[in-house]
Amino acid sequence: MESALAPDVLNSLFDKQADRQYTRELLFSTIVDLMGVVVCKSQPSLHSAIQAVRKTVPVSVTSVYDKINGVEPGVVRALLVETSLKLSKVVATMNGQLPALLPGHRTMILDGNHFAATERRLDVLKRCKAGPLPGHALVVLEPELMLVRDMIPCQDGHAQERSLTPEILKLVCKADVWIDDRNFCTTPLLAGIASRKAFFVSRQHAGLPCTPVGPLNKCGKIDTGTVFEQPVEIALSDGSVLKARRIVIRLKVPTRDGDNEMAILTNLPKTVAIASKVANLYRKRWTIETMFQSLTQMLRGEIDTLGYPRAALLGFGIALTTYNILSTVQAALRARFGAEKIQEEVSGYYIAHEIQSVRLGMNIAVEKYNWNVFHTMPHKVFCALLIKWAGHVELSKYKRHPRGPKKPVPKRTKFVDKMHVSTARLLAAAKIRKNSP
Repeated sequence: MESALAPDVLNSLFDKQADRQYTRELLFSTIVDLMGVVVCKSQPSLHSAIQAVRKTVPVSVTSVYDKINGVEPGVVRALLVETSLKLSKVVATMNGQLPALLPGHRTMILDGNHFAATERRLDVLKRCKAGPLPGHALVVLEPELMLVRDMIPCQDGHAQERSLTPEILKLVCKADVWIDDRNFCTTPLLAGIASRKAFFVSRQHAGLPCTPVGPLNKCGKIDTGTVFEQPVEIALSDGSVLKARRIVIRLKVPTRDGDNEMAILTNLPKTVAIASKVANLYRKRWTIETMFQSLTQMLRGEIDTLGYPRAALLGFGIALTTYNILSTVQAALRARFGAEKIQEEVSGYYIAHEIQSVRLGMNIAVEKYNWNVFHTMPHKVFCALLIKWAGHVELSKYKRHPRGPKKPVPKRTKFVDKMHVSTARLLAAAKIRKNSP
């Protein structure tokens, strides 16, 4: 954390990226530290985080909140991008990557996250019955590194994800493979990706103008069902068409929405990925869903007391940055013990829990200046240290415990005419029945 979030680097980044805000007495690095302990759940709230370091913060509590509420989304995005770039070099140097989903191509997974409603602390919200939405963000995950590479912030909580298409296309590079769900399956985005000589793997949206130009042929089976393929043409706004392949999976088990089949559109050539490979590529989209779940379980990615959109985006951006740091720790473990062992046996939740439990104690026991060595440590020396330290980790402390299949909930037909029952009496009665001849 000290290496990725070096104060001088953070303050320099703020000076370069901020348009209206400027630094007087309160440094941007201090803001990141305060939000970081809340995001890591080391402190229960922002106010308690400020209170814990009150003597070292040179401004009033109100000034701290004013600064946080005004941090521009561009600054938050730059923080994430710069730290992910640095951490990606660390992961690559340690050889901590996961196997490539499609060798020879950079794979990116795109998804959106709409923030949950906040508390109604702002004057404009106090009489508001509807849930106040502080914004949302599009997130780009590189699964080979397991790092969030970018975030496209949006302060309008009601704005559609597809309205940010121009910002998405700025991130697309030649030969990339972009995987996304049907909310992003629009002609501007698909055509934009193809025009940049990149590739899309996108679940088909019902409203997309797509015309079959060949039969639907069976192509084999995968774990989740039978795979079919057919050529299609997608009508574009200028009258031209985009040629693509439509991969249909007839599922063994319906989706949670009740769908018995799933259609995926791609412009990947058959020579690069056959139909079953494309179907399995799309299945990897769950990786970003798992990342969002990790933000909820391991970190506090959405702080419901922050009603201002910029403050909410700042908290979310720092949560993504913290996730990347945790992911880099896991990359060091992969480099030391092997990717398969760490992916199958180690839980990021327990790693995050240890950070939450020991961070404050370390801040008390270790003087602040002792951390400065990591701010300027040479890259290769730092990577070698991470792998060395990883070798001392007792993996059993962080063992993953995957749960089995959920059992169906039985119908509740007993005591329907009562408000409450005594658990102790029910247990006693069950024990008597069990012991009776």
